[in-house]
Amino acid sequence: MKRFVIVFALATTVFACKDEGKSSKEVIKEPVTAVAEEVANTTFGIPVSEASAIDAVAMRSKFESLRVGDTIPVKFKAKVNSVCQKKGCWMRLDLGEDQETMVRFKDYGFFMPKDIADQEVVVEGKAFVEETSVKDLQHYAKDAGKTAEEIAAITKPKKTYSFTADGVLLTN
Repeated sequence: MKRFVIVFALATTVFACKDEGKSSKEVIKEPVTAVAEEVANTTFGIPVSEASAIDAVAMRSKFESLRVGDTIPVKFKAKVNSVCQKKGCWMRLDLGEDQETMVRFKDYGFFMPKDIADQEVVVEGKAFVEETSVKDLQHYAKDAGKTAEEIAAITKPKKTYSFTADGVLLTN
């Protein structure tokens, strides 16, 4: 009986993996740009619209008025500076004047595409100010693909504008 099971498993594997005469060229049917177009106007997490979203400059002003530990619900639109290159588990949004916010996703419930830098997004959730430890800053730098020298240069904690997104709309 053991031999029968082994022979059956091998036969199933061989026939399941059989190449039906298709070449790898037949698999790619659309140019790569079509993928980027499909991702545009896609919502990740809860549904989000552009209606009543404030701009990045107004959001920076709100962050500047917050103290460490303060939290406010808000929806705003900004350009993506960078995304976690390991799995898309965080992104940094441009607030202007060399300021940015670190965006994480509620309950680690969704991830963003890794190739959306310089695109516009609308995020909805909670904004807050926190102090980020050296260890976390180094971890984020590593995830962003920074060099060992750049990571080693991080030696002080940093006041960080942070955001927990319930949902994200990729607009372009």
